[in-house]
Amino acid sequence: MLDISVIVPLYNEDESLPELAAWIERVMNENKFSYEIIFVNDGSRDNSWNVVKNLSEKNTNIKGISFSRNYGKSAALHVGFKDAKGKVVITMDADLQDSPDEIPELYRMITEDNFDLVSGWKQKRFDPITKTIPTKLYNAATRSMSGVYLHDFNCGLKAYKHEVIKTITLYGEMHRYIPVMAKWNGFDKIGEKVVQHQARKYGTTKFGIERFLYGFLDLLSITFVQKFGKRPMHLFGGLGILSFLIGSMITLYLIGDKIYAIANQMKFRNVTDNPLFFLALVAIIIGVQLFVAGFIGELMTRNSDKTTDYQIRETVG
Repeated sequence: MLDISVIVPLYNEDESLPELAAWIERVMNENKFSYEIIFVNDGSRDNSWNVVKNLSEKNTNIKGISFSRNYGKSAALHVGFKDAKGKVVITMDADLQDSPDEIPELYRMITEDNFDLVSGWKQKRFDPITKTIPTKLYNAATRSMSGVYLHDFNCGLKAYKHEVIKTITLYGEMHRYIPVMAKWNGFDKIGEKVVQHQARKYGTTKFGIERFLYGFLDLLSITFVQKFGKRPMHLFGGLGILSFLIGSMITLYLIGDKIYAIANQMKFRNVTDNPLFFLALVAIIIGVQLFVAGFIGELMTRNSDKTTDYQIRETVG
């Protein structure tokens, strides 16, 4: 098994790739690591894929995977994880804002300190305030909801034990929550390392403010899936029973109220004239629907074989 697999997702980064590849190669050779670099081209529209192919021809340790279209960073990491053969797997961005000089210490923390995962923390950032403030709010929300106490979930520079990345399925914007998913899979020895953050040298950022909205929605999604993905009846059935009971209690109250009025020769109105009747009806119907949804969810869970397929146009190396 190789010492290190470096996975680099990229989208329109042709200018930075030769410098990044040379930098990683220098660090690996200086530390005598056996390694592979996996560039995952996420449907770039510039010359990135041709650059990757040229780099692979010059260095047999460099491999490339190219998507037929843009799927997103999570998809790129997903296929990179599937292909990685290193004892330690390191991810970094392609824009030269992550420093390959951090690799030896990240490797040591995994192999010697026995961390399952080490996440980078860009304590000093060179991003504009429009990016740093939403990032801090997002990190605070993620810490609160997940119970994983990292300062910088979105840092692209991370290191993993080989077995950790083989247990994780990524889609949507889930790459931000790999530490959360790792913890839920039993890999709870998670470390953090302050890493150097460098100003972008080429091009412009490929992410907009909408990524924070999508990221928060994905956090809600994985929290739901983790708690109820294997037992949907516990959620839908529980809510269904509660709603059904509320509706039934209101119905019994209305019937009892009418019987009491008749027994005491009191004036009463029809049950259907009482707004509570319609509330009870809606609650019972919703309760039945939720209970049925729970049954359907249980059937789907037991018969599903979840796969995540991305169309790969070409590979090299």
